[in-house]
Amino acid sequence: MERDAVASGFADMVRVPSHPLIKHWVSVLRDEETPCAAFRTAMAELGRLLIYEASRDWLPLVNRKIQTPMAVATAEFVNLNHPILIVPILRAGLALAEHASSVLPATKTYHLGKVPYDAFTLYFVQGMCRDETTLKPSVYLNKLPDKFPEGAQILLVDPMLATGGTVVAAIELLNDRGVVNKQITLISAIVAPPALQKLSNRFPGLSVYTAVIDPILNEKGFIVPGLGDAGDRSFDT
Repeated sequence: MERDAVASGFADMVRVPSHPLIKHWVSVLRDEETPCAAFRTAMAELGRLLIYEASRDWLPLVNRKIQTPMAVATAEFVNLNHPILIVPILRAGLALAEHASSVLPATKTYHLGKVPYDAFTLYFVQGMCRDETTLKPSVYLNKLPDKFPEGAQILLVDPMLATGGTVVAAIELLNDRGVVNKQITLISAIVAPPALQKLSNRFPGLSVYTAVIDPILNEKGFIVPGLGDAGDRSFDT
């Protein structure tokens, strides 16, 4: 079975799963001819695959006896008591996190603002934007709890990691609430080396799952070749 490709230079932090479907959906996202609805579908499908891959090593299992039609067997189930929290960075993070609950087991779905959560997977909304002149992030909406459940696994979702300023600010907010780096798995469609270097230097123990690492940023801080502005293309604005 083909294993993950480990990103050169960031082997302890970054995983780039090698899967044909991941490559396909990235290509759909890159194409400037992809319409808004198809772009959002591609982003959601890519998020589903990346979250599936990211949960491989830490999704906890419990054993219990079950009765099959033929005999008693020992079965493994995902531990529904272990909290997994989804933190999408608005607004583009909503598209990448759209199918998270279809990957992770859920029993009931509620709503917090515009973002669903359930008994197993909670969504906390965090709105951040980047000043396109200074490239500095600012927080315009913060619905994070004051304290996260002990031992919770946090999936921080941000489609594009360019300069890394926005995601650094988001991780610092999580750290301020008692979350340690090893509890955080960052899910991103495309990343660039400046962001990865910043994350590697500041947050040892952090895990990053991405579809591709692009080589450079342009003078405006956009990833090249990238896919443009993920938020604008997801919501046609």
